[in-house]
Amino acid sequence: MNFSIAFNAAADALPYMLGGVGWTVGLIVGAMLLGLALGVPLSVLQVYGPKPVRRAVSVYVWLFRGVPILVQLYIFYFGLLAWLSQLPVLAGLGLDSPFVAAVLVLGLTSSAYQSQIFRGAIQSLPAGQLKAARALGMTDAQAIRTIILPQALRLSIPGWSNEYSILLKDSALAFTIGVVEIMARMRAIASTTREPVSMAFLAGIIFFVLTWVGVKALAMLENKVRIAGYTRQGAA
Repeated sequence: MNFSIAFNAAADALPYMLGGVGWTVGLIVGAMLLGLALGVPLSVLQVYGPKPVRRAVSVYVWLFRGVPILVQLYIFYFGLLAWLSQLPVLAGLGLDSPFVAAVLVLGLTSSAYQSQIFRGAIQSLPAGQLKAARALGMTDAQAIRTIILPQALRLSIPGWSNEYSILLKDSALAFTIGVVEIMARMRAIASTTREPVSMAFLAGIIFFVLTWVGVKALAMLENKVRIAGYTRQGAA
């Protein structure tokens, strides 16, 4: 491989590759928010819900954790969402968009993982807090919303940071259904320049930077919301 040619090709391709960063960030933000919106109630139901509900949540979690992202992308984009977009009541909502399908698949999968992060955080809290809230006349829903969840969400940030890194790498599969993110642009340029190694190396650097920035931001958030002197139950 001629390193001079490879370097020049990568330098020329950088602006076009960076154009895919917005699509990738959009995928991650949408998926993380959807995962958070679904993951929190799923974790609460898995800890405090009746047995049939806990089993139903467990099935949901195992389903999305057990089926590969690529398989889900094909099922949702070419199957479920393509069918739903043909219904008159849903026509024109953009459900057949590759971006929407990718956000939905990544978000649902992330919700399964995030629910387990939040579940572990909830279960790490002293059980006496809920009993004390009941003794003060609070309902379980009030206690969970105002006492349990604020603490659990703080404790979940390290796990959430890890989920961000995993989700960012999984988003690279979105090119398979036509999302013009970083990997899609990398493949397009590699096919025209015939420099797949340098293009892959460039894409890897961009993903690394996005991972570093996101993890650092979440670490700053963790430090900002940390409860002084508070440790998990059983921690030293």
